[in-house]
Amino acid sequence: MLAWLSVALLLGFATVALMVWHDPWLLARAEFARQRRAAGLVPASVDAAGHRWVYARSRTFSPTAPTVVMLHGFVGSKENWYPLARALRGRYRLLIPDLPGWGESERRSDAVYGFPEQAARVSAFIATLSPEAPVILLGHSMGGGIAALMAARYPEQAAKLALLNAAGVRFDDNRFGLDVLDGKNPFAVTDASSLRRFIDQVFFDPAAKPSIPWPVSGAMIKRRLADADFEQAVLDRIGRCDENLLPGEEAVGIQQPTLLVWGRQDAVIDPSALELYAQRIPQARELLLDGCGHMSLMERADAVAAAVVALVESDPVTP
Repeated sequence: MLAWLSVALLLGFATVALMVWHDPWLLARAEFARQRRAAGLVPASVDAAGHRWVYARSRTFSPTAPTVVMLHGFVGSKENWYPLARALRGRYRLLIPDLPGWGESERRSDAVYGFPEQAARVSAFIATLSPEAPVILLGHSMGGGIAALMAARYPEQAAKLALLNAAGVRFDDNRFGLDVLDGKNPFAVTDASSLRRFIDQVFFDPAAKPSIPWPVSGAMIKRRLADADFEQAVLDRIGRCDENLLPGEEAVGIQQPTLLVWGRQDAVIDPSALELYAQRIPQARELLLDGCGHMSLMERADAVAAAVVALVESDPVTP
């Protein structure tokens, strides 16, 4: 009996090893699935704005619970939100998409993925999944710029707004910003060294930096290399064309209750951007997190969750 058990275990291990060798990203998908379950989320998909969206949603929620939509940043994905979603588990109906062009959602060769185009697509996504009630809209980095523009242009769909380390304003010069203006992609990943540099750039807290073991690291490098042209095209739109500051310009029209969250040590979107958004959205609450970099939604998930709860449960702004 023990011999047969040993053979079965050996065969099982060999099968898993063969599957991982054939598809190293299998390990990453398994970890993402674990995080998704821990956050009380299930996978889903929907057609909206001419794209197939893949998103995560709350498995269970109260029929009266507010709907919270979370938009990820440049080269990010829905999985970036899972630590925050876990901290918010059970409170709200969460909808966390891969934005069109990114992650598992559809990318079209004839489509443009700048701020105004994505804001319009998010409006269609919300109209499809929350047609009766406005949502609480959260956006990080590029997703923050999209969220700001969407809230300004489609105010009937966004009851409240949270911008985390948001793009879309001309912040104080830093290395990242100067590289973008010079036509480079500071987030480009081509090998193990540049992957580590990317992680070090977006995270400040060493304890929050994700461990990416081989062979997942190799699979990630391969994916980022395949996406290099797409990343560059999007960065050209959101980082240096005449639309790159639209979110900040139109933020003056945001009347909704708003939360602004930044990491004091953000080396990507300099914290000076927080004050620029605050000047345009005077009703906004501000949260500046010490010991935190660009990935506030992951580095300080509990603190951000507490601020989001306070925003959701606050009274609406009186006109």
